[in-house]
Amino acid sequence: MHVHVADHPLVAHKLTYLRDKRTDSPTFRRLAEELVTLLAYEATRDVRTEPFEIETPVARTTGVKLSSPKPLVVPILRAGLGMLEGMVRLLPSAEVGFLGMQRNEETLEAITYANRLPDDLAGRQCYVVDPMLATGGTLAMTIRYLADRGADDITAVTLLATPEGIAHLEHELADLDIPIKIVTGAMDERLDEKGYIVPGLGDAGDRLYGVV
Repeated sequence: MHVHVADHPLVAHKLTYLRDKRTDSPTFRRLAEELVTLLAYEATRDVRTEPFEIETPVARTTGVKLSSPKPLVVPILRAGLGMLEGMVRLLPSAEVGFLGMQRNEETLEAITYANRLPDDLAGRQCYVVDPMLATGGTLAMTIRYLADRGADDITAVTLLATPEGIAHLEHELADLDIPIKIVTGAMDERLDEKGYIVPGLGDAGDRLYGVV
């Protein structure tokens, strides 16, 4: 598994305002979308392409286009929805599937409550989007879920990650023999006793959409 922490002043700038508890929901949504587009640039560095013949106003040449089957973007509901637009802006021809997971606040384990994904993902590159890689339980379950359906290259895009979450992923997914990449805006210090990221930015879903 490869972990890439973005090292860019614009990423750090936007993350600072995302962390600030004074940032309201509309601003938070806009910043998250902008940040995801920056992270998506790195996440899609190895997206599969194939040659494509075109004719410019001057001459014929060979460019590239995304290969088939097209990439699949998978936001984890509900907070992942706030990252979807930033991803599809960079990958407008990608298909989108949805996976609903939530964390049991007592056991910190992830449970699945919704699935809108193709049954067969053979040969597909998948891009999972979820704001927080905290304990790693939700993301580990999601990656295995996709791999079990045939996905052969999986990249997760997160705003923040923790050393504990990365360690959990490495342990839980050690038996998967496919490329797995984590692209994150920052590696935060740690988890607190409740499983929240420190310093973090709070509950991403609540800050995106309000408390429900």
